[in-house]
Order: sequence, then C-alpha cells, then structure tokens
Amino acid sequence: MRYCEVLGNVVQTMHHPAYDGQKLMVCQPLDEHSKAVGNSFLAVDHAQAGPGDRVLVLMEGNGIRQIFGAKQLPIQSLIVAIVDQATVG
Repeated sequence: MRYCEVLGNVVQTMHHPAYDGQKLMVCQPLDEHSKAVGNSFLAVDHAQAGPGDRVLVLMEGNGIRQIFGAKQLPIQSLIVAIVDQATVG
C-alpha cells in the first residue's frame, strides 16, 4: 500500500478492455508528513476518489486480481480507499 494524493484524471481514447468503465487517476506518493516523494504514477480508481483526495493505493497484482475476480489483468495500481485523516504518533 502507498499513501498518495490524487493529482487528476486521465482521459484516453483507446484502452485495453479491462479498463472499460474504470476511471484512471494520476497519483503522487506522499511521506508520513504528507510531503511529495518520488514520481507520480497512474492508478485505477476503485474508491470514487477525485483530485486533491488523499488515498491508499494497492500495488500488488494478486490483491488486485482478487478484487476484480480475474486471473489476469493489466492493472498494477488500484486506489482502494480515501483517507479522511492521518496522524503520525
């Protein structure tokens, strides 16, 4: 899992059939203090997130296949939760 901020939507004219009906988002990884770290990446939205939302992104293929109930999918990153609040103890 990665803690990220959604930067925006991606609009594509052609895509793999696995992306039918799915929303693709640009995500920026964040550290524990909500500061940007590393490069942004694309993730399929499974939590109805929007730009500016802080989210948890699943980046493990087996978990993603289990969520979609498929044997093979060309999806590497999946937004699974919107974070309401995060605290560092």
